[in-house]
Amino acid sequence: MECKDVIQDVICKIKAIKGVEKTYILDEKDKEKVIELEKKAEGAVLMGLGVGDNQGTKEVFKRQIIIAVTTNMDYVWPEGPNVVLMQYGEKVGEDIYDPEKLEECKKCKDMVVMGNFVIYRSAVTKPKDAKKEPITVVLPPQKCQEVECVTGVINAILASPSTPSDEYIRSVMGLKPELGHGTFLIGLDLC
Repeated sequence: MECKDVIQDVICKIKAIKGVEKTYILDEKDKEKVIELEKKAEGAVLMGLGVGDNQGTKEVFKRQIIIAVTTNMDYVWPEGPNVVLMQYGEKVGEDIYDPEKLEECKKCKDMVVMGNFVIYRSAVTKPKDAKKEPITVVLPPQKCQEVECVTGVINAILASPSTPSDEYIRSVMGLKPELGHGTFLIGLDLC
């Protein structure tokens, strides 16, 4: 299959995902700009919790093809965790979307549940130690099964870009920020 045909199949698969609105293939200029924005965002405080480490976008940019995807409130996030809190190399919290798992966590005295976020009390350092090693908010890459199944595609992953990257991507797509809308990056290799 021709390269263009594979990419067209990928775009069709992505657009068929519930909640996906638009797609945009990043060119070299876009890739350079988003990498620059992600590097600037690295280490910034995320969600008021700690410094950011967007491992997802780092992995996406190791792929041949990168596609930006805008989503609305109907989009279902990949099975997580999508956010992991790390400190001293240990997981101290994560987001959990499975209602049964969340209920189990609520029963554990060692866990604090806030919405869909779980903090592991025993893993969190005491406030006097926190200054030595701040919490790192890790955004891991996620598998992108819908794209991985396309003939001619390997190593398909999905990542959530930083706010500055989201704003840049929306601007090159001619879109304005909207409440309840998000942006993802899908990276893939052709085989």
